[in-house]
Order: sequence, then structure tokens, then C-alpha cells
Amino acid sequence: MILEISIEDDRWQQDGFNVLAAKVIATTLIHLGIDSDICELSLLGCDDARISELNGEFRDKPTATNVLSWPAEDLAPELAGGKPDKPEPDFTGEIPLGDVAISYDTCAREAADAGKPMEDHVSHLVVHGVLHLLGYDHIRDPDATLMEAIEVEILGKLGVDNPYTENDSP
Repeated sequence: MILEISIEDDRWQQDGFNVLAAKVIATTLIHLGIDSDICELSLLGCDDARISELNGEFRDKPTATNVLSWPAEDLAPELAGGKPDKPEPDFTGEIPLGDVAISYDTCAREAADAGKPMEDHVSHLVVHGVLHLLGYDHIRDPDATLMEAIEVEILGKLGVDNPYTENDSP
């Protein structure tokens, strides 16, 4: 896997973010039957100020959020509740997935508010962000049901409890 991690907030360094993120991303891709060895994506560890800028610039919502994703390709299904298309390698033989940004401030606050370990919540948000890159979404109810079920399966493989038992939505 080609994983470019950029850290703009040093607090991400102290929590073993790079190792955790690589493990979570690989587990997500393998769970979906995607060859993680040929996938390429970038991950930004930032703070609320930076993610607010990005959210404003790309979604016209200049407020902090926990995670944002920019898919390289639109893989979303047309039918609600349908599975997204699997990404295909490009002319280089790699699968460009896109970019994900995660805010330390919001993530830490949400984890504390839910009484969950930061590592578990980070794992959830990274899975969530990668699933968005792969065409999963939660706008339509059937899509949300599918996405949440897959998140729970992947998090279970990582030893993380179901985040939706206490309404912990990304």
C-alpha cells in the first residue's frame, strides 16, 4: 500500500497514529476484497482549525468535523443500499483511492464524550473515511445501514466494539 501520511498537528505523533492508520486501512481494504498492496491514498492528521478550512472550501460548511474524504473516483451505487463498484487499477497498475483528513480536536472530544479509548475512535473514523473513498455513504438510509454494518464488521476484526451501540456517528 502506498500511504502518504501528513501530520499537521503534533498530537497525532504521540498516539502511534501512523502505525494504527496503516493497520486500519489495510484491514478495511482486505475485508472488502481489495488488494491493499496496490492501493494509494493520503491521510492528513490535522486540528479543528485546518479541518474547518477544508470543510469550508470543499463542502461550503466552514465548521470543524471529525473526518473528511475526497475520493479519487466516484464509486457510489445508483440504487440506495447497493454496493459500490470496486476500484480498478489505473494505467500504472495502482488503485488511487483519494485523500482523508481527520481532526485531532474533534476526535479527542468525541472519544472523551463517549467514554471510549481514543485509539478505538480513531480506528472508527479512519475506517469511515476509507469507506467514503470506496463509494460508501450515509446520506440515504439504506446506504447508511450498509455502511454502518461494514464498519462494525471491520472494527470487530480490529478488536473495537460496535460504535453505534451508543449513537457514536461520524
